[in-house]
Amino acid sequence: MKVLVTGSTQGIGKAVAEAFVKRGDEVFVHCSKDLEKAERIRKEIGAYKAVVADLSDLKQTESLFDKTGPVDCLILNASVQFRTPWYEIKDEEMETQLNVNFKSSFKLMQAYYPSMKEKGFGRIVTIGSVQQYRPHKDMAIYAATKCAAMSLVENIAKQVAPYGITVNNVAPGIFLTPRNARVLEDKDYREQSQQKVPVGYFAEPKDCAGAVLLLCSEEGRYITGTEILVDGGLSL
Repeated sequence: MKVLVTGSTQGIGKAVAEAFVKRGDEVFVHCSKDLEKAERIRKEIGAYKAVVADLSDLKQTESLFDKTGPVDCLILNASVQFRTPWYEIKDEEMETQLNVNFKSSFKLMQAYYPSMKEKGFGRIVTIGSVQQYRPHKDMAIYAATKCAAMSLVENIAKQVAPYGITVNNVAPGIFLTPRNARVLEDKDYREQSQQKVPVGYFAEPKDCAGAVLLLCSEEGRYITGTEILVDGGLSL
């Protein structure tokens, strides 16, 4: 199958892309600006092709389909977050998060849906966040965009199900990714955060891949319009 994983040059996106490669799929590695980096990761994991599109720019978002053509699995992983108290969030920070985390997902669903419908098969997976349930005090807009994306999943899944297309969400908890590296260097913050996770430890990027592969497999064909929380129980 052909698979596009947005935001797949590091962290969860990279681990998911690599898992699809190991499954034998043709995988498009995507990043926002740095084609050289995307190409380096493509070679590292053995993916099919590297593509670039800045998803904060909706015109560039719309151009992504032309660079990949139809895919069987669309994994909407790319996201942006700013750690800013809600009363200090600037318009630019808000718009960037809305564009990358929500609007681009909707635009890409629109772009890739017709070919999936024509084929009678498709898998769409959005990567959400435990912040849908436990929003961080300094990431109000980020959490809101993830809730909005989940609403899209529930709405669209019912409409596309008759055409062999499933739409689901995977919501990670606290993962050891480059995005979280700086804040987890703070020993007190790290210990406080870890104490909130019932399983007692943070996840590695590869821990999210299994859920995504399930939803994009024959074994997951009867799952749609819902989500899998990969959070070690943090949402409980």
